[in-house]
Amino acid sequence: MTKSIYRSIVVALSIITIIGCNQKKSVKQKNTSEIVEYHAKEFLDDDRIHSVSIALYDNGKEYTFHYGEQTPNKNNPPTDNTLYELASVTKTFTGTMVAKAVLDGKVSLETDIRSYLPQEYPNFEFDGKIITLKDIVTHTGGFPNFPPSMENEDKFWEGLHQIKISSKPGTEFAYSNTAPEITAYIIEQAYGVPYQKLVQDFILDPNEMVYTKFTLNEKDKNSLIQGFNGDIEPQEHLQNNLWGGIAGLHSNTTDLIKYMKYHLNETIPEVKESHKNFFSTQHGFDIGYHWNILEINNEVCYRHHGGIWGMQNWLMIFPESNVGIAVLSNASFEGIDDKLEKLALNIKKEMK
Repeated sequence: MTKSIYRSIVVALSIITIIGCNQKKSVKQKNTSEIVEYHAKEFLDDDRIHSVSIALYDNGKEYTFHYGEQTPNKNNPPTDNTLYELASVTKTFTGTMVAKAVLDGKVSLETDIRSYLPQEYPNFEFDGKIITLKDIVTHTGGFPNFPPSMENEDKFWEGLHQIKISSKPGTEFAYSNTAPEITAYIIEQAYGVPYQKLVQDFILDPNEMVYTKFTLNEKDKNSLIQGFNGDIEPQEHLQNNLWGGIAGLHSNTTDLIKYMKYHLNETIPEVKESHKNFFSTQHGFDIGYHWNILEINNEVCYRHHGGIWGMQNWLMIFPESNVGIAVLSNASFEGIDDKLEKLALNIKKEMK
């Protein structure tokens, strides 16, 4: 090999190395805001969706993002003060309260739930197999999705006499909006304190979640975003007349970051307890104290979806990388939950 050829090869390799380094550098320079904006705009390409809010916690860094319009053609984007209905993400608060009650010795996961209830329910068993508190926090108690009545507490209890348990408790996952209200009542009786006050005292106040509430005052109502269906028709807000075990909490992006930080801190006893894994479902995820647990890109994720008329959201935490993400939209139609899930996971995947 001549010296001139050798020099040419060295120069060429040097150029390739420099180009490669610059390419790597440019990828690394894509910051969090650029990542989120790219995927948020992709999400908003659907004409049925007009806004999205995103709360992100990444190893001590906190971000909130808002895109689109709360109301189509009104030029009123959501803000950090905008309140959303959390819908079934409320169940993660219920699960956390059960975890705390277990640690406090107030309840036992293996106890027949009938020992806590205000009426006799001989129908709450299957072939002699009792239903335990663990069964109802994992949606394996055999209860129907919705109870016969949610009009008020008295009619709720009366309606439960009509229920026929559909499967052997503890053996089959069947999502239920009946069982978590029973759970909330049990926790209320265990402490002798109204359930919503327990959530306030044990979760919201210690984490300074001042905007997260079951009941809104007039000022709060002005901050509550209007929800729409896929035809851009305004939808009613949920009125939960029971305890609040299945849904009913409202929150904003800043408070959700506080909640994610709380659940990323497994030195807190009830947080660590609430992340226990009790049951493998047929849907590709496991379940514990209402958290859905699965592995995403070789990392454990604790998450829950919330959907109600006109509103959808996902909340996800990744303790191994110390990341939490919540994505919220005031649109609700078939398939938007998948779109929101994709939005959250695409953002997480690009984060380094």
